[in-house]
Amino acid sequence: MTATTDGAGAPGADPDFTTPDTMRGAQEAAARATRHLLARQDAAGWWKGDLETNVTMDAEDLLLRQFLGIRDEATTQAAALFIRGEQGTDGTWATFHGGPPELSATIEAYVALRLAGDAPDAPHMARASAWIRAHGGIAAARVFTRIWLALFGWWSWDHLPELPPELVFLPPWVPLNIYDFGCWARQTIVPLTVVSAQRPVRPAPFALDELHTDARRPYPPAVRPAPLASWEGAFQRMDKALHVYRRFAPRRLRKAAMDAAARWIIERQENDGCWGGIQPPAVYSVIALHLLGYDLGHPVMRAGLESLDRFAVWREDGARMIEACQSPVWDTCLAAIALADAGLAPDHPALVKAADWMLGEEIVRSGDWAVRRPGLAPGGWAFEFHNDTYPDIDDTAEVVLALRRIRHPEPARVEAAIARGVSWNLGMQSRNGAWGAFDADNTSPFPNRLPFCDFGEVIDPPSADVTAHVVEMLAVEGRAADPRTRRGIAWLLAEQEPSGAWFGRWGTNYVYGTGSVVPALAAAGFAPAHPAIRRAVRWLESVQNEDGGWGEDQRSYRDPEWAGKGASTPSQTAWALMALLSAGERDGKAVERGVAYLVETQRGDGSWDEPYFTGTGFPWDFSINYHLYRQVFPLTALGRYLYGEPFAPGAS
Repeated sequence: MTATTDGAGAPGADPDFTTPDTMRGAQEAAARATRHLLARQDAAGWWKGDLETNVTMDAEDLLLRQFLGIRDEATTQAAALFIRGEQGTDGTWATFHGGPPELSATIEAYVALRLAGDAPDAPHMARASAWIRAHGGIAAARVFTRIWLALFGWWSWDHLPELPPELVFLPPWVPLNIYDFGCWARQTIVPLTVVSAQRPVRPAPFALDELHTDARRPYPPAVRPAPLASWEGAFQRMDKALHVYRRFAPRRLRKAAMDAAARWIIERQENDGCWGGIQPPAVYSVIALHLLGYDLGHPVMRAGLESLDRFAVWREDGARMIEACQSPVWDTCLAAIALADAGLAPDHPALVKAADWMLGEEIVRSGDWAVRRPGLAPGGWAFEFHNDTYPDIDDTAEVVLALRRIRHPEPARVEAAIARGVSWNLGMQSRNGAWGAFDADNTSPFPNRLPFCDFGEVIDPPSADVTAHVVEMLAVEGRAADPRTRRGIAWLLAEQEPSGAWFGRWGTNYVYGTGSVVPALAAAGFAPAHPAIRRAVRWLESVQNEDGGWGEDQRSYRDPEWAGKGASTPSQTAWALMALLSAGERDGKAVERGVAYLVETQRGDGSWDEPYFTGTGFPWDFSINYHLYRQVFPLTALGRYLYGEPFAPGAS
């Protein structure tokens, strides 16, 4: 890189640029953003922004505490304060900022507020219950919502899909074994098999008649099953057969299955007490183990409950928001990339400290991924503070890219960690040449067809964004000509949409996918004139907003008409700029307008505001607002605008 830094660590000027006003604004904005991001670094070397999802996290936390008998008034009222603050004027709750009302989220939020003492005839509650009834009531909610209600007798277990614990005995080569599910679904389903087998019911603190379309007939009449020759019909009949099997399941076999499930759960508890570093599996694991006789004072249970407390974000107004997950490794590698690309010296103490912390987070033991890749040596990084069972391919690629930008005093240590990460990522390539997030070849068509699986994506097929990040990392490591890299590139080229965009699996959506793939192709040696890059550039230019920014609503996952459309956001504008800059468009009008948007929307303290959700857990079904995205990606884009691509030919 050719950037310089001043005494405060902010970027200095580059005399070669020819648009003084835009350049000056970008330099000043980058300097402010650099200072802001440096000030947010933890003393241990990491960064972490809040990870905001939706109120079902908060509602289910209260329901868990009610189920275990540990709900306290202070926690309840703090959670209720947050939940009320997220309610729309029509009485409903959405799953992302500005999104449409969502039935299951509204039901769970309503029940949580009932636990907090809100009267059903209070105006905000009456609006919610009326909307719920008008949209089908509890009977129309997703399976997970009805499971939570069944725990208190508000719904019948007989009217839920059966999930037998004997599932844990299926070997990996049998369809619908637990390793056919994505790791997040696998960690949730195993404890839920115990809950489904036990069918617990705690005394309900109140009735929920007001949430049924007809309280006298809460359960919908039986409908004719789908044709037997269809997948839907086959799985409907399988569920009926499992309900029959439940009545005749051999006791010893069922007990052995539940014991095996308990061992599976306990073996995967992390050092901090959590499971997989994410809240939902932790919640269901605690319930399952409690049902199997583990009291709340047991070390496993105590550690699990303490880990859940660490997911709470206490706000200045006294509200308590529950994070579904925490993202320190992801945030730290992205922050390091942003600072380095914005001109911070590669041996700056903040970057060295970040590298030290990332090196300490490397995972060097096997996890569930080894079921499909038993001979592969471990080496990689997870998303969270503690998640040794599930390192992920995306984080590993980005950590390697971050470490490559830092001049560490122990280069041999860095090189060894990078070599292990590169080797592990290469070994996790799927048969089609691309990469998923956590597992290789996690592409079974069956899990998504189960009646139980209506809560979002439950498999982990390769995606364009993850594949692009791996390809970029391999190119930077000098492996652009490696046959495995070329297979990944071929897959990416085949996945380009007719519009010129790429689908974004883990970020919203086509702007994220395109913003990931174009820099990867450029790093791999594709010239700006390549037809795939030209198509991508034309698409990005066509969806730029009048204010100069880019934005894309979560609704693009449901409706193609929303592709590339939405209110401008700092993070999505940065993704578009990163793609355009890597495509040789630095002097183009679209880039100038995009940079101006970032400069004009920056706040005085060097940060940006972004209420819109630009992260993706499950496309459409689970959206994420990463609060650090609005800081790291704009700074990265500004840095590359000022100083060029960090690993481009001729860069130093």
